[in-house]
This record gives sequence, structure tokens and C-alpha cells, in this order.
Amino acid sequence: MSEEPATTPQNPAETPAPTPTPEPTKKKGVTGNNPYIWGTGRRKASIARVRIRPGDGKFIVNKKELNEFFCVEKDRNAALSPLKVTETANTVDVFVNVKGGGTSGQSGAVVLGLARALFKSNPEFLPVLREHNLLSRDARKVERKKYGQSGARRKFQFSKR
Repeated sequence: MSEEPATTPQNPAETPAPTPTPEPTKKKGVTGNNPYIWGTGRRKASIARVRIRPGDGKFIVNKKELNEFFCVEKDRNAALSPLKVTETANTVDVFVNVKGGGTSGQSGAVVLGLARALFKSNPEFLPVLREHNLLSRDARKVERKKYGQSGARRKFQFSKR
């Protein structure tokens, strides 16, 4: 009695290949439980990580209010400029973590990060942000000190005698 099992097909080409299940793709921006949209900005030695979400206009920088963190009016106005030109000042909440550099560099980093996040949230803001030059990275850095000098360009005092 030679019986073959009925489950094994004679031709291997007849066996259906298992269909792979597609892996879920991650989207940037608003997904699932994460309502935040991220933007990163850099200026001089400062790096700002900016998160925005729909809200009523809160602006938190390093767990402090904007007015507490940036004491100089120029820096506050610069940080708010992307919200002003896109007219979204009272419609989004902004949360910023910024480190490195001084207050001027930090405010410049916040501007770039916020502009990038606003552009991600609504691509229609691109012409307005470009017009005000808010999406351009300012790549200027401090010039290094040269040897034989007292600074980057300043020389030691010359003495004839």
C-alpha cells in the first residue's frame, strides 16, 4: 500500500507563495496620538527644536514663557515673526527646546525652526515665509582666532622701540 499524502502538491510551481503583510509607514506631521509638528532651526552655535500644535497661542521656550526667556524686545519680536507673517499667532501653541549660543543666536534658531514647522503644517505658507526670508539658514559663524594675533583680525600692539 503506497499512499501519498493528499496535502503535498506534485508540482512546486502550484504552491501559492505567502503574501507578505505591508508594514505601516510612518508619516511626518500629525499622526495618530501625536498632534505635534516638528521643526529644527540652527543659528550660530544654537539649536532649537520647535513643536507646534493647534491651540490658543501659548509660546513656551525651555519651560518658560516667551517674555521670561527672551528679555530683549528684539529677540521676542524675531521669535514671533513667523507667526505674525502667516497670521497664525492665536491659532497654534508653540513649544521650543533651545540650547547653545547666546540669546541672539537662540532667537534666530527659533525663527527658522518655527518657520519650518509652520510650512510642514500648511504648505500654502511657503510664498509668505520665503518673501520674508524666514526659511533660509543664516550660516555665518564666529571667525576663529589666528596664531600670532590677539583675535581673529586684531593684531598685538606694535611698538617701534
